Amino acid sequence: MRSTLLSGGYSALLRPILFRSHNSDAEKIHEDMIAVLEKLAPTPVAYLAKFAVGTPRTSVDVAGVSFPGRVGLAAGLDKDGRAARIWSSLGFGFAELGTVTAQGQDGNPKPRVFRLKKSQALINRMGFNNLGVQALAARLEGWGVRRGQRTLGLPLGISIGKTKIVELDQAIDDYLASLTAIQPYADYVAVNISSPNTPGLRQLQDKTHVHDLVSGLVTAAQDLDPTPVPIFVKVAPDLDAAQLDEFLEAAVNAGASGIIATNTTLSREGIHPTDQGLSRQEGGLSGGPLTARARNVVGRAVSSGLPVIASGGIMSVADAQAIFDLGAQLVQVYTGFIYSGPGLVAGINESIDKQARGREHDIL
Repeated sequence: MRSTLLSGGYSALLRPILFRSHNSDAEKIHEDMIAVLEKLAPTPVAYLAKFAVGTPRTSVDVAGVSFPGRVGLAAGLDKDGRAARIWSSLGFGFAELGTVTAQGQDGNPKPRVFRLKKSQALINRMGFNNLGVQALAARLEGWGVRRGQRTLGLPLGISIGKTKIVELDQAIDDYLASLTAIQPYADYVAVNISSPNTPGLRQLQDKTHVHDLVSGLVTAAQDLDPTPVPIFVKVAPDLDAAQLDEFLEAAVNAGASGIIATNTTLSREGIHPTDQGLSRQEGGLSGGPLTARARNVVGRAVSSGLPVIASGGIMSVADAQAIFDLGAQLVQVYTGFIYSGPGLVAGINESIDKQARGREHDIL
């Protein structure tokens, strides 16, 4: 299968080169990757990539949005949307850009990204570094992007977060400014109140804050467009069962269109012994150690009745299948993509398409 060839080639050839470049500085490597993909997007290489990776054939409708494939790019990998034109060529059925904030900001001091190789994990404390929502809106406007038109070949989610210098009691206005700027271009908007890297942000996950913020955004979306953009809200994996239930109840009552589960974790459980030195770094942990924890949150989120986009710890085709079996409609990859490349995306798509063909055969 093409996914096996892609994964083998990436693991044996490309990944070792990437991981050793820039003296193994993970953030610089990431910046280079985005820069290269940005340059390749308008070239014939993008068409060759699409041929090599393949395109998803199993579509799904979620919250009024038609997704051509069930595997998406998670927020954080392409914050400013620079490589947005190439993600469909790499097998993705949707891409979530951002997280962007109402005001551009530099994020936290460097170094702030750490690769835990044996654990197949990352720790980051980026802190919503981005050029600002207006810069992303201008970029998408320049490409002629409009909600519902799949101008770039796939639906776009836009993740919005709180500007660091904005106080919590002004957070709603800050999020509203981002929503107003980005809603003409977004097929859905993801509300990020669960990153561990902006001081105080996770306080917005308590039920009162969730309800007030999400209901305010839902109302604003309705005022901005007769067909309002769907509002998804992203939850952390570190809430206990009672907190998570309150979060979900508040999201439902506020009119959210869906849940994204999960963000990165502050836990350091599951880290390989050889990576323990890096485990002391501050920031959110993603990748393999998050798999079980995220799966538990997804299962509980599905019980809310809202559509769920699963994100976190999806490192293999089997991980994605387990998430679909729990009832999630869509999955997103980030750290799994870093470690396995486009072969992971192709493999999940192949598995989904194979199952869909099997169901069609059973019906016939």
